[in-house]
Parts: sequence; structure tokens; C-alpha cells
Amino acid sequence: MVREQKMPDKAEEIKKILIVDDHPLLRQGIKQVIELEDDLRVTGEASSANEAIDIINRDRPDLVIVDITLAGNVSGIELVKSMNERFPDIRSLVLTMHDESLYAERAIRAGARGYIMKEMASKNIINAIRTILNDELYLSENISKKIIDKLVRGSADTIGISVESLSNREFEIFQLIGNGFSTKEMAKKLNLSIYTVESHKKNIKEKLKLKNSSDLVKYSIQWVIMQNK
Repeated sequence: MVREQKMPDKAEEIKKILIVDDHPLLRQGIKQVIELEDDLRVTGEASSANEAIDIINRDRPDLVIVDITLAGNVSGIELVKSMNERFPDIRSLVLTMHDESLYAERAIRAGARGYIMKEMASKNIINAIRTILNDELYLSENISKKIIDKLVRGSADTIGISVESLSNREFEIFQLIGNGFSTKEMAKKLNLSIYTVESHKKNIKEKLKLKNSSDLVKYSIQWVIMQNK
């Protein structure tokens, strides 16, 4: 079947989009899907948060599509938070392989206007982009229900409540601990020094009111198991 292209109105403004992802092939695939639309253009690509900020300063895109895991030591959620503070008129959509049940709410709190899993991108990304450009939030039905339910009955379990107090970087490290990563492995994966990882672990223990590293490991493993049920 030949796809019928939507012809833009002459007065219709072409929306500029920046893709921030550390995988060039994925950026290319998303760009091809977006540019089938006559009123959308990918005007920039970046693999790291610092590179993205430079492009945003220069080009002022209408929408930035961001992965959570980026090159360098700044995560996509931290980038979204920085963008929300520095460029409040520029909207952002998180497009990632990370489970929405773990990250969607954090992304929205950081300032993202939508969250979509990469496995659903080919079907839903244009709808997500247009929803956000129309000043609406784009979330899956499951996550929308979860957030509404949380507001209605208050936060659920004590583990969920306390984990919410962690910063985005602390939350990343907390999950990695629960999945069996050593301090050295976490430092390598997150491009951080061992000292920095240890400092984050200390902060996590204080925020979660845990006595020692053994308690942190037990607690994080329990949390990961609960999330996987």
C-alpha cells in the first residue's frame, strides 16, 4: 500500500526535533520514521547531554527526544531536568529501553512531557510527538493508571516511598546494587570514579536509614524482586 503523505499547509510551521541517543543506528531509524511526516524535521542529533545542550543553545528545537542512558556521565533524566530549568519552552520525550514502571514517573517529575519504550517506537512515536507538541502528556495507559492510583490512595508501600527520595543517579546505583553489580562494575558502567560511587552509596544508606552496606544490598535486592513480580 502506498502511504498517503500529509501535505502541510503553507502557514504550517515545520517543527524541529533533536534526537539524543548514544546509538547512531537507532537515531537514524527514528529519524527516518519522523521525516515521513511533512511538518516534522530532525534538525540535530547528539550522543551525550553536553553535546545536546550545545545544539539546543544553537538551534532551539521544538522537541528533544532523549534516551535515559547516554554517552558520558550525565543521564537522560538529568538532561531533561536541566533542560526544564534552562529551556522551559522546549518539550522533551523520553524514548528508552528502560522499563516504564521504574522510570516514567521520575522522567515526568524531571520535566519530560512523555515516555515511550523503544519497542513501541515505530508504532507510537509520531502520536507521542504530536501529543506533546499539542501541550499534552503522553504516557501509556498502564503508567497513567499507576500515577492516578498513587494520587488517589497515597503512596503504596514503604519501600516505594523511601526510594522516591533518591536522586536519579542514586536510583540508578540502587538498582544496580539490587542486580548484583559491584562498586567497580558500577563505576565502569556509569563512567564514574569508584570514590563517586561509594559517595552515592553512602548517601543512599543515609536517605533510606540503613545501617551498613549489607543492609543496603538486602534492601535493594528486595526492591528489585518486588518490581519484577
